[in-house]
Amino acid sequence: MFSAVESRRLYRQVADQMRGLIERGELAPGSRLPAERELAQMFGVSRPTIREALIVLEVEGFIDIRMGSGIYVTAPKLSSSEMPPEDFEGPFELLRARAVVECAIAEEAARLARPEHIAVLDDNLARMAAALEDRRLALALDREFHVIVSSIIANQTLNRFVGSIHDMRMTPYFEKLASYFENTDTWRAAMEEHRVIRDAIAAGDPAAARAAMRAHLDQSQIRLSASFGEEPSDSAIPAAAGRRAGGN
Repeated sequence: MFSAVESRRLYRQVADQMRGLIERGELAPGSRLPAERELAQMFGVSRPTIREALIVLEVEGFIDIRMGSGIYVTAPKLSSSEMPPEDFEGPFELLRARAVVECAIAEEAARLARPEHIAVLDDNLARMAAALEDRRLALALDREFHVIVSSIIANQTLNRFVGSIHDMRMTPYFEKLASYFENTDTWRAAMEEHRVIRDAIAAGDPAAARAAMRAHLDQSQIRLSASFGEEPSDSAIPAAAGRRAGGN
């Protein structure tokens, strides 16, 4: 039923295969899909790739993710014209891009920061500490923190890139993923990670600033990769299909 996917935009290929099975009726509404770990083995891809594919399918209305229960097939709610474009970036793809660029930005910011830059970071952290229960405001302040770090370098192209890549989190796909895992505790953790970045920049320690930014982005991925809480169960997909899919 499934076949192993190629290396380009893996999560889109996984979503396309699963969507096709649902549209053809081979996966019936109400049937339960295997857990993420099993799906990753069947497709021969990572769990973050499966997570991205599932979020796309849920926003499109093809599946229903029930925390603590499992992933169920539903009747699709969107038309093909409402589905994401082929070049749509998934959450983990954006986090990987941020790790490449923002770690280097933090490193350079530590070399160039002046006291007035640190004061702006401190003001941001104080406002975020008061906004942890307001997701929209916390998200805006999170974006602001990263743009402030970039602005220390005084390069408008970098500022625009950092701002735009954070704005991509406002899509329905990020919103759906965040709805499962963002809460007051996760925002508090992110704020404390920001504080470590701030301290390294204030100390003029480029290596520490780079490491702190990398740790923050790694933790962001971990937070978005937490289990949906479904218990292992008999697969809704025949075992033969899993063998055809291949896995590693």
